[in-house]
Amino acid sequence: MTQIRRWLMPLSWLYGLGVDIRNALFDMGVLPSVSYDIPIINVGNITVGGTGKTPTVEYLIRLLAGRYRVAVLSRGYKRKTKGYILSTTASSIEEIGDEPWQIKQKFPDVIVAVDANRRRGIERLMTDEATKDVEVILLDDAFQHRYVKAGHNIMLVDYHRIISDDCLLPAGRLRERPSSSTRASTIIVTKCPQHINAMGFRVILSSLNVRPYQQIFFSTFTYETMHQLWGDGMLEPETLRKDNTHVLLLTGIGNPRQMEQDVRKFVQHVNTLTFPDHHYFTKRDVDTINRALQDLPQPHIIITTEKDAARLLHLEGLTEEVKRCTYVLPIGISIMRDEKEKFDKTINDYVQENKRNS
Repeated sequence: MTQIRRWLMPLSWLYGLGVDIRNALFDMGVLPSVSYDIPIINVGNITVGGTGKTPTVEYLIRLLAGRYRVAVLSRGYKRKTKGYILSTTASSIEEIGDEPWQIKQKFPDVIVAVDANRRRGIERLMTDEATKDVEVILLDDAFQHRYVKAGHNIMLVDYHRIISDDCLLPAGRLRERPSSSTRASTIIVTKCPQHINAMGFRVILSSLNVRPYQQIFFSTFTYETMHQLWGDGMLEPETLRKDNTHVLLLTGIGNPRQMEQDVRKFVQHVNTLTFPDHHYFTKRDVDTINRALQDLPQPHIIITTEKDAARLLHLEGLTEEVKRCTYVLPIGISIMRDEKEKFDKTINDYVQENKRNS
């Protein structure tokens, strides 16, 4: 159930007024929204916190990169640099941010760039010598960045925080009103439990008020073989229950609720250690992690996400026991209701029909 802080509703009203004025200026053309002659797919949301953007972007990379020169453009949230940066596999998290770093490490042949000014970033990608052969641009988290008019907007909605049940900041978690979803070409309800009955799907469909020109899909998390963060060891999640392993689930992501529920399906003993999204770990956090693992009965391990692993990797002060026991659980997505082929076709058709010189 979405928590609403009722005492903050007056501030939400003022915030909403500002959002409405800004959107009206874009709708009237007073503020310019620029389109480009290249397929641009925007993956975003209207909710504060994680809705599964990075796994969705990675799904699109896997779908498109075999046929097209793909670029990912992000603002590089919480990076310690400014302006446009074209990443390499040697780029640091401080330079480009944790999510772009993760994508570049997993897909070294994909162009990954960061720029808070998305228009400038797109123009650099299209004209710079190193990237001018780009054929598709994936915008990460730019649903509110209306200065760019993406050709295909994918809006993500967290199954555990449906936008129709939420309200605007600061009383709720919405950055825009639910009616802003009308700008989306495709809506994906993410982080769904793997076993939703037909009634559950219908309830969500009716609450989101999907328009005739929009398509809606449902996705669920998928989990791959775990690997040691500091080592070469591999571990199948299903073996943990058999070994009666105690797990410390270490996360610093927007909303770890579904991941926690899924981990509890294959592990009997789960303790959670949760930090804010994109959290940079401090010396105090290091002590907390060391102590939390030490307090768990043997056998024990730490399970963390790929995004958290990027920030843990070069962290000083972690014990050798923590390093030996830390495993990364890769997260992917699966399109539900046997609609993967339909979703893939929607994306492929858009790119094919809008590619340069088509």
